[in-house]
Amino acid sequence: MEFTEVVKNRYSCKSFDGRKVDPDSLTRILEAGALAPTAKNLQEQHIYILEKEEDLKKIDAVTPCRYNAATVLVVAFDKNNVFTYPGEKRTSGVEDASIVATHMILAAANEDVDSCWLNYFDPDKLHEELGLPENEEVLMVMDLGYAKEGHGPLDNHFKRKPLSETVTYR
Repeated sequence: MEFTEVVKNRYSCKSFDGRKVDPDSLTRILEAGALAPTAKNLQEQHIYILEKEEDLKKIDAVTPCRYNAATVLVVAFDKNNVFTYPGEKRTSGVEDASIVATHMILAAANEDVDSCWLNYFDPDKLHEELGLPENEEVLMVMDLGYAKEGHGPLDNHFKRKPLSETVTYR
């Protein structure tokens, strides 16, 4: 698919049909994440693929937003392997994991796989539910799958502010 079409047509799916993502498509989605740039190329991301019913129940225990997705990714990062920026107020973990997640979301759209970026959960509770290593911090949960027939973008999806309201030339 042409990139501008991928970006234009991708939306946050709120109703999946319950099918797991095709394994070849999932591999290409994960590979796109692995290609994402990270500060100093630290590649501190860690992606967890959840498809077993017992793991999906753990997601359901921390968020009502799985929307019947049968494939769920948890994007975390190693908080002990991040770049600290000048001023020492920020590190690269959140932004690098966000870039990785964004690459995967756009790759999913290119594979005709729907997705939804989830932040509506307590990251500490999810960390505990999944038994993740102490050094990892959860950034987000990504629902992946195929939209239920008849479902598509929310009504406000295609409404965008004009660039004159969001961009300033200086």
